[in-house]
Amino acid sequence: MLDIKFVRENPDVVKENIKKKFQDAKLPLVDKAIELDERNRAIKSEVEALRAERNAASKQIGGLMAQGKREEAEALKAEIAKKGARTDELTAEEKAVEEELLQVMMKIPNIVDPSVPVGRDDSENVEITRYGEPVVPEYEIPYHREIMESFNGIDLDAAGRVAGNGFYYLMGDIARLHSAVISYARDFMIDRGFTYCIPPFMIRSNVVTGVMSFAEMDAMMYKIEGEDLYLIGTSEHSMIGKFIDTITEEDMLPLTLTSYSPCFRKEKGAHGIEERGVYRIHQFEKQEMIVVCKPEDSMMWFDKLWQNTVDLFRSMDIPVRTIECCSGDLADLKVKSYDVEAWSPRQQKYFEVGSCSNLGDAQARRLKIRVNGADKKKYFAHTLNNTVVAPPRMLIAFLENHLQADGTVTIPEVLRPYMGGKEVLVPEKK
Repeated sequence: MLDIKFVRENPDVVKENIKKKFQDAKLPLVDKAIELDERNRAIKSEVEALRAERNAASKQIGGLMAQGKREEAEALKAEIAKKGARTDELTAEEKAVEEELLQVMMKIPNIVDPSVPVGRDDSENVEITRYGEPVVPEYEIPYHREIMESFNGIDLDAAGRVAGNGFYYLMGDIARLHSAVISYARDFMIDRGFTYCIPPFMIRSNVVTGVMSFAEMDAMMYKIEGEDLYLIGTSEHSMIGKFIDTITEEDMLPLTLTSYSPCFRKEKGAHGIEERGVYRIHQFEKQEMIVVCKPEDSMMWFDKLWQNTVDLFRSMDIPVRTIECCSGDLADLKVKSYDVEAWSPRQQKYFEVGSCSNLGDAQARRLKIRVNGADKKKYFAHTLNNTVVAPPRMLIAFLENHLQADGTVTIPEVLRPYMGGKEVLVPEKK
């Protein structure tokens, strides 16, 4: 969410940013916000004047009563009562105006970084760098479900009977590989100085609206019936929410956390959940990283975060590339975002396995995450998040890139301690 002062003083900049995001329908929101802000400030000014007049009149009444001028005092009391009624009326209007202003402001997109390429949607995202040599083996790479089934490692049919499409059972070596990747990712991030955390897996509505746009919430979140609680779609939400309505001393920054959690997503608008595999599902597990930092440090941390994911995948011999999201593909709260994509030998193309985002002070402003500066002046922190690894998609990349011609899957050295020393997985059926 933008600062209303910034919107008031830079309406053309805000409107141009909306155009860069190809959301022209939101252009009237800028003028509406300015109109509501003007009315809000006028109300506050009038209320302040009325209260000053009431205070002055109250003192006069005491003097008039002391002088025996009862009629004048009673007349002044009646005048004060009128001012009190007007104050109450304005106070009620002020609350309504502020609420409407907040709703409008939460729909105005954040200002994207000048370095972000202008584009309408993900088809205009820009490749930045490739890491590792993508290989297409001479032998056929089966679909990932078939690879998993060769190890008796997945049961989608039983999951469908139990929970419906978009769920899965992982078993045996595949389930162990899943857990190994999560554990390795956890230790990888701890070694890079991040504090490990297991957060709540449900969050309240004020945290939901603080960390994401209304459109994202509707498309992603599962609501707990009868409770003010939502299942998290990613642990970054409860991790950033950890700092709601707090003031952190500047010398305590940056706050760098890595978290494990299950994640739950409706995947609304995803053109149906794929029944054959685990690429797009309702439930998965994830290792995440978040940073709360000073504004001047956020771009430096942005580069560190996406590099962590690249380094993790490369340590497991999986080729990846970074993609910069264009203006039209950025969620409304984001200033800048990179996707990390892994190479798929079967499809002979890259696919998304992680996303790194700098949200500026948008989340901090919504959640009141403030910093007490060295000069004792308070300001809003910057927040960032990035996927360390989400195993369902990671498993696809891992299995395809490490599958051998005989159906075995090699285990890279870094994962072997988490796999009981195994160097290779041998299929149970072919």
